[in-house]
Parts: sequence; C-alpha cells; structure tokens
Amino acid sequence: MDMPERVARVMPETDDPAYVAVQLGRTPRGRWRVSARCPFRRPLVIETAPVLEDGTPFPTLYYLTCPWLVAYVDGLESACAVSEWSEKLATRSTLRSRMISADAQYRARREKLAGGTDPTPDVGIAGQRSPLSTKCLHAHVATYLMGIDDPVGEGVLTRMDSRACPDDLCSRLLRERQ
Repeated sequence: MDMPERVARVMPETDDPAYVAVQLGRTPRGRWRVSARCPFRRPLVIETAPVLEDGTPFPTLYYLTCPWLVAYVDGLESACAVSEWSEKLATRSTLRSRMISADAQYRARREKLAGGTDPTPDVGIAGQRSPLSTKCLHAHVATYLMGIDDPVGEGVLTRMDSRACPDDLCSRLLRERQ
C-alpha cells in the first residue's frame, strides 16, 4: 500500500500539542496544524503557517514529526543519501521534471496559505532556491506524504521495509515525559 493512502487527514485532537512537542523535543514554531496522521492516529506531518506571529517569513510548510520516520531518514542522510539524490536529480530527466513540478506545487500551496503572496518566493522545499538541490530528506518525505508528487520523498519511503511505526512509539514517549 502506498504511504499517502495510509495517512489519515483528520480533525484536531486535544492531545496533538503534547504529541508534537514530544515528537520534536520542543514546541513547534508558529501556527501549525496536524496535516497527516500515522495508523496509530498520532501526528505524522504538521503544516506550519508561512509567516510566524512576529512577521518573520517561515518557508518550511510541511514538517515530518514522526520520530520513527525521522530516525529512519536520519540514517539515510548519515549514509550520504542526500548526495545520491542530488546526483539522481542532476542526471535523470524524469526525476528532474517531477521535482520541478513538486516544488511549484509546494510554493503554490504556501502562497495560498499566506493569503496570496508568498513571503519566501525565492525558496521551495527544504528552503532550497533550486528545486533540483537537495539538503533535507525529511522535508521531501513530509511533502510527499501531503500528496505532492515529490520523487525524493517517494524514493525515500520506497526504500523502507515497513512504512508504519510498529509499536506506537509516540505514546510511549509521551508517557515517559509525564
């Protein structure tokens, strides 16, 4: 089953702020909402407003919060997967086209959320100026999970044996914190 079909987009739950804080290890910046949930109904991806309360532009629209997925992606980044994806985007025309399209969709969504004027029009996914640059696989995974055809995010998730946390890690982390 494809990961975007497995995520649930649901109404806010009262414990979302506590889960997101424990997932991130801090309170998230700005106004945000849970945009996708894992099979345990825990936050998976949050969407953050393009402008912080103090007026500072905030280019990161989608943020991967699931600590299980974050750890997996951290491992890929440590194993030079960012460089691998940069090379693939530089040499494969189909991937390049998909990435350019995904970046345009991402920027359009951010502009819409900002009320029609994108506060950071010069950057796209992961704060990159060029859609063909890659630096943060987490941002690409979050973008793909939100239904944007990001080939990097899709490729990262395709490498996984299992795409869902096996044991509701977030509930355990929240209990340990209390």
